[in-house]
Amino acid sequence: MASPFVSKLQAEIQPLREQLVHHPVYASIHSLEDLQVFMEHHVYAVWDFMSLLKALQLHLTSVQIPWRPVGNATTRFLINEIVTGEESDVDENDNRTSHFELYLKAMQQAGAQTASIDALIEDVNKNLSVASILSAPSIPEAAKGFMQTTFDVIHSNQPHLMAAVFTFGREDLIPDMFLSFIKELKKEFPNKVNIIQYYIERHIEVDGGHHSALALEMTETLCGNDPQKWEEATLFVKRALQSRLALWDAINSKINSSIEEGQYL
Repeated sequence: MASPFVSKLQAEIQPLREQLVHHPVYASIHSLEDLQVFMEHHVYAVWDFMSLLKALQLHLTSVQIPWRPVGNATTRFLINEIVTGEESDVDENDNRTSHFELYLKAMQQAGAQTASIDALIEDVNKNLSVASILSAPSIPEAAKGFMQTTFDVIHSNQPHLMAAVFTFGREDLIPDMFLSFIKELKKEFPNKVNIIQYYIERHIEVDGGHHSALALEMTETLCGNDPQKWEEATLFVKRALQSRLALWDAINSKINSSIEEGQYL
């Protein structure tokens, strides 16, 4: 049974969630090329999701030497289990992989361009600042804005805000019609979209099920019965959902403009 605080937050963000579920971008994706555009933008959200997750782990557990106990054991268990699932899941062949690496593999199979996201990872490996990483001209502007919103939450250094955004603001809210489209596309391109189909189905199974329950418990623990924390959490969740809407708007515009310009002909 959800607490009154959770119920209130969910009620306040419901209009934004509805806009995401019924966003026109899903109806705009009709071809493999459209899917490629979607993936080339969405991959940045897959990547910064991991940064948000690891930021939570840094705050809620001890990753320093010498080790010391941090926080409470229940919260440590919750975040560590989620990290294990996201960072070391299995691919379509039961090989261990992170969800980000699985998404890259799906992009490569579908023929989507990965040069830009590959360059971002290279910049991370060079220990560049987040500002420098996000300023790369090859990154779509909407993806930059989305990631900046995520890192604003991370840089708040407030675990309850990170947990709330992770739990309520980073759900992909994938409608059935999108998965149905992937399945239809698979009939035409069986060796091009089976990995992205697996990724989406795995995402729904793991992130939308077990991980969702763990994340909710973590958020409730961190916000407790503090009305101010829940108000702050609601504000940041709304910002996260609004940034996702802006990203979806940009993808939809890109797909439609490409079609109008005849790039897919």
